[in-house]
Amino acid sequence: MQLDEALRQIADIRQHLARTDLFRGYRSITVASSGLAAIVVATLQPLWVTSVETQLTRYLALWLSVATLSVVLVAAKLYLRARRSDSGLARQQTVLAVEQFLPSIAIGGLLTICIAGAAPHVAWMLPGLWALMFGLGIFASSRLLPRQVIWVATYYVLCGCLCLLWGQGERALSPWLMGGTFGGGQLLGAGILYWTLERTNAAP
Repeated sequence: MQLDEALRQIADIRQHLARTDLFRGYRSITVASSGLAAIVVATLQPLWVTSVETQLTRYLALWLSVATLSVVLVAAKLYLRARRSDSGLARQQTVLAVEQFLPSIAIGGLLTICIAGAAPHVAWMLPGLWALMFGLGIFASSRLLPRQVIWVATYYVLCGCLCLLWGQGERALSPWLMGGTFGGGQLLGAGILYWTLERTNAAP
């Protein structure tokens, strides 16, 4: 019984350390790549989606492909980091980071399915809703990350609100609603990750 209690206490201590230590699994180059991809796709969207009113499926396929690629790149980086690490704490932190961010991604996906399938007339709201979900995910993850990421989360929430306020009518599903929001947000996040965690003189 004493051994079981000691093991539980050790597990609790490791869980506490995983929640309080900075998570270093997100890399600036990966985050920046997803931001640049958003800007490139925003530039190319008018060539692929000539009319968002009649080509919603193309619009969704375009941006969901970018999102999927970004998620796959980040997931692969996290998986390789956890696998190569000899530290159980690092692996536990990776699991916590995924658990904190995954709900916002899942809910964003469900919202997309519901709107595309049952209410395509309000699809103009998707860029704003996606930005809000992403911002909430960053807020949820902020306890594991440098405190400056709060600015990134705030950026996404503000952009999401602006998209909902102004992204109607002629501006509905404009490429730069996505390009400006996710391109700018990811580049801002990459800069913060580099400055706070990856510089040679950053705090350990």
